[in-house]
Amino acid sequence: MVLSLLRKSPLLFVRPSTQIRILAPAHKPLRALRLLSTDPPKEREPPKPFELPKQKSQEAGKTPISWKTLGIAVGVFGIMLQVLLYLKKTRKEEIDRKKVMSIGKAAIGGEFELIDSSKKVVNSKDFLGKWVLIYFGFTHCPDICPEELEKMAAVIDTIDKNKSAAPLHPLFISVDPERDTPEVIAKYTTEFSPRLQGLTGTVDQIKDVCKKYRIYYSAGPKEDGDYIVDHTIIMYLLNPKGEFQQYYGRNKTAAEISRDIFVRMSMFKE
Repeated sequence: MVLSLLRKSPLLFVRPSTQIRILAPAHKPLRALRLLSTDPPKEREPPKPFELPKQKSQEAGKTPISWKTLGIAVGVFGIMLQVLLYLKKTRKEEIDRKKVMSIGKAAIGGEFELIDSSKKVVNSKDFLGKWVLIYFGFTHCPDICPEELEKMAAVIDTIDKNKSAAPLHPLFISVDPERDTPEVIAKYTTEFSPRLQGLTGTVDQIKDVCKKYRIYYSAGPKEDGDYIVDHTIIMYLLNPKGEFQQYYGRNKTAAEISRDIFVRMSMFKE
């Protein structure tokens, strides 16, 4: 087929090397020559897209968080937690100091005259100018009175240790004048605190003071000379003017009572 084409058309035959290149005849005066080659045409490689430099991958088995950084984070968290707790405590104390008493002046308390453990007559006026904490009970009480007097002793120790608090005078007033003589009262109160002053009196004197402080008491049936006195379980706080300030039931702890007394002392104005 190639020989026939050579006979019919004039061709320029070039053999520069081992490869054979044939220039096809031009239909018009040689404006272009087409190069024929036995090699397959090479495809153009598409342009490579622009890529950002890759970051070095972290070594296998290593994490960005180390024990050192974890320890620092835990330490910072602990410090922040302590600061928050301190601010919360400070805020609560500030609220307690600034809170307004929502109750009016209660008709609790009044003048009384009793006998102390040394058989000395004591008048309510003797306690003016002092903060007074009073508990009504009796020395033969099997469990409740000892628990409450131990609580009162803890309150006394807490207030005494606080140098910014005013002195607190604790009183134990018996609701069992028949058995609680001055000698019995003296021995009983020293078992709880040397600062606890015990008071007793005649049946009429005890009835009068219990009425003024709204204390209920009633002696139960006697068995072989022994009996239990049912009574109100409560503590009263009096301010230096001798006025009722607050009461504390059996559900209050020594810490709660101490904190409330300290707040009221700091709020009190003569």
